[in-house]
Amino acid sequence: MKINFRGKKVLVYGMGVSGQSASKLLHEEGACVSVYDDENRFGAFFPFESSPMSKKYDIVVVSPGVKVLGNKILSYFILSKTKVISELDLAYLFNKGKIIGITGTNGKTTVTSLVGEIFKKAGRETFVCGNIGLPFSSIVKNSTKVSNIVCEVSNLQLELSSIFQADICAVLNLAPDHLDRHESFDEYVRVKKKIISGKRKQRVVLNYDDKNTRNLIISKNVLYFSKNMLKKGIFIKNNAIYHNKTKIISLLDIPLFGEKNIENVMAAVALAVINKVKPNVIKEAIMSFKAPAHRLEYLGEINGAIVFDDSKATNIASTLGAIESVGERGLVLLLGGQNKDFEFDEIFDKGYSFETVLCFGACGQEIFDCAVKYGYSPKFFVTMKEAVRYARDNAKEGQKILLSPSCASFDEFDNYAVRGQVFKEIILGETEKIEFQG
Repeated sequence: MKINFRGKKVLVYGMGVSGQSASKLLHEEGACVSVYDDENRFGAFFPFESSPMSKKYDIVVVSPGVKVLGNKILSYFILSKTKVISELDLAYLFNKGKIIGITGTNGKTTVTSLVGEIFKKAGRETFVCGNIGLPFSSIVKNSTKVSNIVCEVSNLQLELSSIFQADICAVLNLAPDHLDRHESFDEYVRVKKKIISGKRKQRVVLNYDDKNTRNLIISKNVLYFSKNMLKKGIFIKNNAIYHNKTKIISLLDIPLFGEKNIENVMAAVALAVINKVKPNVIKEAIMSFKAPAHRLEYLGEINGAIVFDDSKATNIASTLGAIESVGERGLVLLLGGQNKDFEFDEIFDKGYSFETVLCFGACGQEIFDCAVKYGYSPKFFVTMKEAVRYARDNAKEGQKILLSPSCASFDEFDNYAVRGQVFKEIILGETEKIEFQG
């Protein structure tokens, strides 16, 4: 499918990083670009529309940050038969390379980064882009027929996508998340599944251990990964990762912490194997890989307590994975932020023997009440900063301090990365003491 944008009136809805990149691409293609943003972030070089429904456009390009559910502006354009596409769709129209699309609830950035490193180690022309921070639309004009486009794809990008197709895709896992953006978990899964095109030539990587991903598609083109033995696929045997009969890497040689990262590595191995990367190259790339920040990142020790930054854990499944990786004994768990329509019983109904739970932020009281219901004695703080200072000032030998919030960061911070950086600075730096409430 091709669209000639020259002379077309195009509205770019959402002026985050992706929206700005899409605007630039459209301008280069000769479109008459106008922009709109719910939060009044202006496009520096393009006219800002204060009342977008008062004008007619040929095409509306929607950034992933725009909430679709209940959006009156989007509903207006869809009902008026205006062509509405996502930033992901826009970029796809100009792509020349092979797309490796990676989605799932957790682990996307780690797998995307690792696959990118493996391909680069193999000498492949590689672009790492998408939800990882560099928009697909910002690199697509540089792609060639030999390019490998390793693209992290979120549900927010897929929500309005109807054109985008990955040549190879992976669905790492599926658990409730972004329920504030979707009517139900089933709807969330439906959106994620859109990355699987069903085309005969598309190769698909799925997590066999996840009941929500295992049967997303039944096809000979599926390559599974699992922590248990498989007849065919990527699996663990004798403390090593294998592809069928070929040993790829010993678990002891993997520099990433935690069980979930073993799954991430297996997914990356699967994508590399499909792309015919040699086992020794895969192993070398994994051994030299440094995980992205704020993903169960080991920060060191304070007063004998070891500290982990898992600020990227914005859903309950991710936090549970962190707890299993770090271990419950002696655990000081920091939870809170902006709720995404979660109920927190799943964290507390398992009988974990946490040392303490520090609740903070907009839904801190809700988490506090849930913990009390299950017999815990949590502490409540208005802000994360206060909770972190308390954890730091009371740290002692044998403790494990884990920031794994299960919530979005937007009540206090611009994003999870800023939240994680503030956590690092306080836990390792400041000295003043504070008191807790509750």
